Amino acid sequence: MLADLTLPVPIQTGIGVVTLRRARPDDTAAIVALLADDAISAARGDTASDDDLPAYRAGLESVLADGSNDLLVAEHDGTVVGTFQLTRIPGMSRQGSTRLLVEAVRVSSQLRSGGVGSALMRWVMDVATAELGSPLVQLTSDAQRLDAHRFYERLGFTGSHRGFKYAAPAPRGR
Repeated sequence: MLADLTLPVPIQTGIGVVTLRRARPDDTAAIVALLADDAISAARGDTASDDDLPAYRAGLESVLADGSNDLLVAEHDGTVVGTFQLTRIPGMSRQGSTRLLVEAVRVSSQLRSGGVGSALMRWVMDVATAELGSPLVQLTSDAQRLDAHRFYERLGFTGSHRGFKYAAPAPRGR
């Protein structure tokens, strides 16, 4: 976990105050439901099957055990309504600056356009960067997510790079 983050923290959104906090293992099903609530993620296999929950829980525990990573959730009236992962990446470029990578940003489809995603990203841009000493925030977004691209551009992000992925073959015996 990113121990330097001051959490939990209340954040004002268009739907009222949400509490941004570190995810816990008992949040696994709610986080997976947010992933499955997205057609692109669901097409990749994030279907919220109960059979897959142990694998997701192990993934969450792995993220939280890593000192350069964190997985946060936004809670409103006792319900997890948003999530994202942060990774702090030290580097040599840009005079040795540290980057903050934002991944797997999800907000409940029932609450999109309610200001939750904007408030969460502004917290990353304004608070997390300062607390973690990261002058640069970067993220990737699936090429199909045109609405998300416009969302990030409205927040001030620029599409400066082109990302690539490679799906390595599964290890033998699996």
